[in-house]
Amino acid sequence: MARYPADHKPAVRRRLVETAGRRLKRDGIDGSGVAALVADAGLTNGAFYGHFASKDDLVAAVVADQVRAQAARVEAVPPGPASVEAFVDDYLAPSHRDDRAGGCPAAALLAEIGRSDLATRTAYTTGATALVDALAGLLDDGDSGDGGSARERAIGVLALLVGALQAARAVTDPVLSDAVLDAARRGALTLARPRTTPRVATHRESA
Repeated sequence: MARYPADHKPAVRRRLVETAGRRLKRDGIDGSGVAALVADAGLTNGAFYGHFASKDDLVAAVVADQVRAQAARVEAVPPGPASVEAFVDDYLAPSHRDDRAGGCPAAALLAEIGRSDLATRTAYTTGATALVDALAGLLDDGDSGDGGSARERAIGVLALLVGALQAARAVTDPVLSDAVLDAARRGALTLARPRTTPRVATHRESA
């Protein structure tokens, strides 16, 4: 019997996770059966169980991989307003709205993740935390002021982006869908900026 190279099993697992990521985001977790998931990767049902104990096991691995990769892309970007604007623009681009299978895992799967098992929700929590921290690194100006910490603003921006993309995908009116993206872009960029308030003079200074 021919022996596979040492990296064969990890490579097959990686292919399965990558192809399943696209299928799950396009068709949903409930709408993606094991047969379709393994067929996308060129495997058989029997081969699937050599890599994952169950569909839930695969879903948790896909969610972890997808959100980890998303956070890594943000971490690789230099901090500053230009990077923040580019991130928001890319996320709310019509091309992202129209590419569910290749887009953000949260926008495609969040409702189902919330009803999934503990392993999947834990995988998402770990990845989402890393993504929040990565975006906070782009927003951090070293002075939280009255605008809240960079991390707090990052949470708000991400929540707005994910919700807006879901809404833009849900409506059937293309004009309204584009308007949702445009309004969310303005809101996200406003939210990303720390608020500045005039310094109040002390009694001694105003005397």
